[in-house]
Amino acid sequence: MSTPPPAPDRRLRMSVRTRIVAVITLVAAIGLISVGATVYLVERAVSLEAIEDRLQDNLDSARFIVGEGPDDTGTWPSADEALRAVVQRMSPDDNTGALGIVDGRAVLRSGVDLDLDLTSAPGFVAHVSSEVTGADPVIGTYAEEGVVWRYLAAPIAVVGGDAATGAEVIFTMAYDVSAELGEINGTAQAYLVAAGIALLVIAVVATIVSTRLLRPLRRMRETAERVSAQSLGERLPVQGRDDVSELASTMNDMLDRLDGALDSQRQLLSDVGHELKTPITIVRGNLEVMDADDPDDVRETQALAIDELERMDRLVQDLSAAAALHGPSPVTTARVDAGELVQQIVRKAQGIEGAEVDAGPIADVVARVDPGRITQAMLQLSQNGVTHGGGRIEIGSRVVDDTLELWVRDHGPGVPDADKAVVFDRFHRGSTAHAGSGLGLNIVQVIARAHGGSVRVDDAPCGGALFVISLPLAETPQPDDLVIPPRPPLPPLPEPRPTTLTTTGGGA
Repeated sequence: MSTPPPAPDRRLRMSVRTRIVAVITLVAAIGLISVGATVYLVERAVSLEAIEDRLQDNLDSARFIVGEGPDDTGTWPSADEALRAVVQRMSPDDNTGALGIVDGRAVLRSGVDLDLDLTSAPGFVAHVSSEVTGADPVIGTYAEEGVVWRYLAAPIAVVGGDAATGAEVIFTMAYDVSAELGEINGTAQAYLVAAGIALLVIAVVATIVSTRLLRPLRRMRETAERVSAQSLGERLPVQGRDDVSELASTMNDMLDRLDGALDSQRQLLSDVGHELKTPITIVRGNLEVMDADDPDDVRETQALAIDELERMDRLVQDLSAAAALHGPSPVTTARVDAGELVQQIVRKAQGIEGAEVDAGPIADVVARVDPGRITQAMLQLSQNGVTHGGGRIEIGSRVVDDTLELWVRDHGPGVPDADKAVVFDRFHRGSTAHAGSGLGLNIVQVIARAHGGSVRVDDAPCGGALFVISLPLAETPQPDDLVIPPRPPLPPLPEPRPTTLTTTGGGA
């Protein structure tokens, strides 16, 4: 029973451009709404406070008119006359109305047309009359019959005249709160329209800008989709001098590294296949022609097969060592006494079978190196010199400008000029090469490069090859920052396998 294909992902997908535009528009909307709401609330509070102030001002004006009397005499003939004067002499304002109330009836209106007719709400007069119970004025709110009025109700009493009649005389003035707030509501509506247009413009501009900014990223995605292990030659166009162009340049560098890594991998597989093909062919051919009834032939074939298998084993070990140097942390450096390190390498090299080791000039300096890896590289060069240079080698070091050079000299025939440029390549063998994996000098090169240095081969002054590892010097360390490698035991060391190295002439 076949497994059904997975169901397609039906979740809503939003592009990066859509998310950017949405976020920018949302942030702008929140900002505009926050500003608009703040301004509206402040203006509303100011308008309501202004109503209270104007009501208080009219109360003060009414008290002044009543207290002043007609023609500055100080006494009104009656409360009705005082009420008439207050109503008629009040200062009119927008959305206001004034009324005189006598014994619960509306009897007087302003002499000018006002925006608000206080008799339009039948229950207003009765409400005011019920609220005024003494000589104190009342400022309140009437919110019935579909209206919201903020009103002032001030009783008027006159000493002398006809005040003894006992009639209740009230001056009332009211502001239409809804109409007052309606003015700023209209402004708020205009602001909302303008804010909506502004948001539309922001969204359009954000779409255009994000499209231009994300176009290189889209090209990167399309390029990444086309790139495969068989096609890494395509590169991204680098335009401008911004973060996106730097990203494109970085991706091109990454593609270069991937291309180089794949080429190296293909070359390695080809080389390994080639290196393993020969011993496999030899073993198979000898087994096919071996006479099983001839004990001598069986022993010879067995010895040959074991020898070839050992050669393949050495190749695998050298490949493992080379692979370790290509890992994320091929070396672990520390500030090391380079003079003491070279002296230890000399003592270790004396344990190589057939080696006659002399110590040359040794520089007494401090360098930041991995002592274990440098020892490995120098012993590799020493073994190479013993194998191809007759056994007599010289080891030393020197300082050239800001570089520490560690060198191994042999007294062999040297390396031909044509091979000096490729002697450190993986699996390279020259015309005079001995049996080996062809990885020894390549490992030395990898160790040198891991330290930020290099390795080269020169002709020695009096014949032979001079292999030089150049390493950058470290700053002068503090006394407690210096690492002195422990002294190794004196030779002899475990017997090396001279066939693990390959050279051309006196080199690899």
